Amino acid sequence: AQYFSHSTGHGVGLEIHEAPRVARGQQEILRPGMVITIEPGVYLPGQWGVRIEDMVVVTEQDCEVLSPKQKEFIVI
Repeated sequence: AQYFSHSTGHGVGLEIHEAPRVARGQQEILRPGMVITIEPGVYLPGQWGVRIEDMVVVTEQDCEVLSPKQKEFIVI
């Protein structure tokens, strides 16, 4: 938790960041049709941070990842 200082994700709709907030302690139920991001991030204070984000739609039984499936590690 020391380097994970933000929520895990949020809703997406008319606004880029909107409810529901996906974070520890949040109790909102995710319902079919909701589109959310899952974007864990690590931040080292005064150094750098990184987030990997996927956009997900909640379905009746599960969820579907809307983001491109392929991810590759790029050294900068």
